[in-house]
Amino acid sequence: MQEIRDFLSKNNLPAGDLYDLPTSTKRFPDGAQYRLEIPSVEGPRALAAVIDEAKQRGIHIHRVSQGSGIMMLTDDDLREMARLGAEAQMEVSLFVGPRAGWDVSAQAMSSAGRNLGARLRGMDQVVYATADIQRAVEFGIRSVLVADEGQLWLVNEMKQESLLPADLVVKISVQMAAANPISIRMMEQLGAGTYNTPTDLSLPQLAAIRAATHLPLDIYVEVPDNFGGFVRHYEVPEIIRLVSPVYVKLGVRNSPDIYPSGLHIEDLAVKLARERVRRASLVQALIDRYAPDAVRSAPGAADLGIPQPNS
Repeated sequence: MQEIRDFLSKNNLPAGDLYDLPTSTKRFPDGAQYRLEIPSVEGPRALAAVIDEAKQRGIHIHRVSQGSGIMMLTDDDLREMARLGAEAQMEVSLFVGPRAGWDVSAQAMSSAGRNLGARLRGMDQVVYATADIQRAVEFGIRSVLVADEGQLWLVNEMKQESLLPADLVVKISVQMAAANPISIRMMEQLGAGTYNTPTDLSLPQLAAIRAATHLPLDIYVEVPDNFGGFVRHYEVPEIIRLVSPVYVKLGVRNSPDIYPSGLHIEDLAVKLARERVRRASLVQALIDRYAPDAVRSAPGAADLGIPQPNS
C-alpha cells in the first residue's frame, strides 16, 4: 500500500484520509469561510417564505436550491424567482429537468439501480436538460444544479463558447455521489463550480477532499430522511475549520419527499422552507457560540450566482 500512497503524494493528492484534521486555509473569493444554503425551495412562494423567515430571524441565506427541475416551473415562476433572488442578493440554483428517475427507466426504479435516478439517459435527454438551462438563463437565472458528468462537460464547453453565460454557476448535486478526493477533483476539472458531497462522509474524509480541491463544498448538516436522515449541527464549527470554503446546507429531518413539487403540495413546501430557515438559525447560533471568529460571507458576494432578471 505504501507504493500507492507515495504515488498519490507525488501527484499532489492526499495519501489517505486526513486524521490529523488540518485547518483549511482556502477561502471564498471574498475571504469568507462559510455560507448558508437552503435546499428544496420549490417555487416563488417557497422562496418568498425563505426570504421572509430569514429577515424575521435576523440571518442571511446566501443560496437557495431547487430539486423539482426547471421544467416544472412556468415562465412566470422563473421570472418571479429571478426577481426575488436579485432583490435579496441571494443565489437561486435550479435543477435541470428530465432525469432518469422521471423517465421510462426501469433501472432507476429498482432497489439496486436508484443511483441512476439523477443521471441523463441518452443524448436526447442531455439535450433536453441543457435546453432547460438555456430557458432559465433567458429569465436571468445564473446558477444551475446538475448531476451528470456528461452534462457538466457540455455546459462548461458551452460557457467557453459564449452559448451560456460565463458567470453561470454550475452546482453539483449530492446525487452525483463522487465520494473521494480524486473523483471530486475530476469534477472540478470538468467545470464544477461547487460540489455537494455525499451526506455521510467523516471529518477525515472531508479534510482529504479539501486538500485535493479548491472547489467550495456543499455539506448537508441536517440530512433529509431519504439521504440518511441524521443531524450534524454540533459538527458545523469543525466542518467550517476543516472544509472552508463551505456551504452549510440545511435539510429537514422527519419530513416527506416533495419532488416533483406543485400546487398540490405547495403549502407543505412553503412550511418546510420556513422550517429549514429556522434550522439554519439554530446552526448559526452554534457557530456564533463555538466559532465566533469564523468568517461568513456578506450578502451579494461577487461569485454568487445571483439572478440577473430582465428589465
